[in-house]
Amino acid sequence: MPNLITRLARAAGYVPAAKGAPLGGPAFILTGEGRAVWTARDGTALAREGFQRNAVVHRAVRLVAEAAASLPLILTGPGAEAARPVAALLARPNPREGGARLMETLYGHLMVSGNAYLEAVSLDGRPRELYALRPDRMRVVPGPDGWPAAYDYAAGGRTLRYDQDREGVPPILHLSLFHPTDDHYGLSPMEAAAVALDIHNAAGAWNKALLDNAARPSGALVFANGAGSVLSEAQFSRLKGELEANYQGAGNAGRPLLLEGGLDWKPLALSPKDMDFVEAKAAAAREIALAFGVPPLLLGLAGDNTHANYAEANRAFYRQTVIPLVRRTADSLAHWLEPAFGPASLEPDLDAVEALAPERESLWRRLQGAAFLTADEKRAAVGYGPGTEG
Repeated sequence: MPNLITRLARAAGYVPAAKGAPLGGPAFILTGEGRAVWTARDGTALAREGFQRNAVVHRAVRLVAEAAASLPLILTGPGAEAARPVAALLARPNPREGGARLMETLYGHLMVSGNAYLEAVSLDGRPRELYALRPDRMRVVPGPDGWPAAYDYAAGGRTLRYDQDREGVPPILHLSLFHPTDDHYGLSPMEAAAVALDIHNAAGAWNKALLDNAARPSGALVFANGAGSVLSEAQFSRLKGELEANYQGAGNAGRPLLLEGGLDWKPLALSPKDMDFVEAKAAAAREIALAFGVPPLLLGLAGDNTHANYAEANRAFYRQTVIPLVRRTADSLAHWLEPAFGPASLEPDLDAVEALAPERESLWRRLQGAAFLTADEKRAAVGYGPGTEG
């Protein structure tokens, strides 16, 4: 069965010439063919193609990390009083940065790579400083039971090993997002949205190339038969090679084509308008926002805005994305620091979230009218401890 090129050649009236004879009659060369090229599914490539080169990913990561870092953590539970040094450590984790900056880095690493690592520098068995380490430099070293026994951190040509079986607080806290097929490393939202990310980046690169070189869709180069219009086999091969080298790919999109000697360009592919790059790019942006759990309205994306207004979208963002992330992180921090500071619970202070203020006001009004509850029961319902008799 003849292939696509043979069928197109016959439709154009092209008749193959004998070997060694000059090529006569109509001739054509197809351009614009190629395979999709996808970004490698590793943290470094995703960080480069996503966070560093894609505005939607960059803003989504910043939005989640900054919102989560701005949510204060408070100590609760029976051991809260004894664990007061934990609050001081989290407020000023090291001489270079404050607590909000450290937590923003930690949440940013989680969003970009699916993993985040916190180092504890201990003195006399108690952590004195905390540092966020880059996930791309960290490697898990499994023990005989398969669980992480140590972590190798490579930087400056050296590799430092952190053994986790030390007495007291382990030197490394490894935070990871859920990954269904990996025992040690988490799955980044960016990896789940990698196809949409590549489409969004490719559409931008294609449109930029069109703007630089003016529009030129792919198609067929038809060679009309006539006086002085016969190409030799060598000329045919050279012309085909020049077209493939100089007019193929997104970098050459829209590059003007110089025709001579009876050559005529016949567009065969859909035009950029027909392919609707704008809509494809917008759909990819919405998929990226979906993977990060950010309502499109908060990113300034049109379409699929199911929220009635900005306040409702912001409230859904905190309830569905930020607060669950902060609670998981707070639980891990409290459990990690427990050997040094004793048992205590870290909880996000939801009263500090302005987006949730209407919900709190509604709860207070309902509790105020609940005559069957005591004052202490009402305080417990809103997260406060027992009151004191005045």
